[in-house]
Amino acid sequence: MTIGARVLKTGLAVAVALWVGALVGLDSPLIAAIASIFTIQPSIYRSWMQVLEQVQSNVLGAAIAIGAVSLLGNAPIVVGLVCVGVILLCIRLKTEDTIALTLVTVVVIMEAQGQGWTVAWDRLQAILMGMASAFAVNVIVAPPRHRNRFVKQVEETQALLSRLLRTVVSNELKENVYREEQSLLRNKLRKLDEFYDLFAEERVWRKGARLKRARLLVVYKGMLSALERGYTLIEAVESHYWQVSTPKAWNHLVDRQIEVLCGYHEQLLWKWEGKMKPGATAAAPPPDASVQLTELIGERQGEDATSRARILVITSAVYTYEDQLRRLDKLMERWLHREQGEGEDDED
Repeated sequence: MTIGARVLKTGLAVAVALWVGALVGLDSPLIAAIASIFTIQPSIYRSWMQVLEQVQSNVLGAAIAIGAVSLLGNAPIVVGLVCVGVILLCIRLKTEDTIALTLVTVVVIMEAQGQGWTVAWDRLQAILMGMASAFAVNVIVAPPRHRNRFVKQVEETQALLSRLLRTVVSNELKENVYREEQSLLRNKLRKLDEFYDLFAEERVWRKGARLKRARLLVVYKGMLSALERGYTLIEAVESHYWQVSTPKAWNHLVDRQIEVLCGYHEQLLWKWEGKMKPGATAAAPPPDASVQLTELIGERQGEDATSRARILVITSAVYTYEDQLRRLDKLMERWLHREQGEGEDDED
């Protein structure tokens, strides 16, 4: 089991909140630790937005709690009804992520009203202190590097995709192994989508850096789309290939085309990582390979329409995957060429 940076930072945020709370003389540093747990997020941007929403919701919750105690007291039924009202208010304000900590604020303040306003204020300070501590830890200690994580995940996902594509027609993997790896591939694609969103959310303030990052996001989106098109091809073969008797010539050609596309995809990632020799290019498939697949379908005039339609679906998926890889190749070329040009300008 791997312990990630977010896990370690959560523990560190709790420790810092307790230490700072004791240092400034808070009566309830434990509440600061609880608040820090809710504030740690997978990106600095989300952590900042979480702090803003938490501050707004908690101050509002504290005001409601103080008003409720002044008007109705702090009987258990009153506390429960106020919590219900605060939940509905957070949902209305579309700040559902802040509900848990806001309820903590409401409960501790209403419970503290019997001990005086000083205790209630101390607990609100503890909550705000915990949020500030968590945000500081998230920014200072090992800030998230979504770019590196995204590329690494792309490489791992492509390797798994390639293995499944190469065996989906030959049917060489055991059924249980194939299903497990297919499920793993779906999960990796879902995580990649999340990583992309995290990277896209990060804010860059310098104009030049923003433009560069926008171009990089286009390339990353192309990487993600290529993987998704590859998975669509797997689903197309699963759904239609075994339902019809495919011609041997078409079967051999589609198997060879998938093999070539897997190699092309792999070499594109090598090029992106700078692993290929200078001047070497990714081995793109011949432009007429997918056309030959379509021509073979057209030659089967005597075949029933359903069988021809199924084969056409697979051919379309092959062509779409190939087309997306060619687009990704162009995007990478433009990016790498621009980077090389900027590097030469810097040397001059």
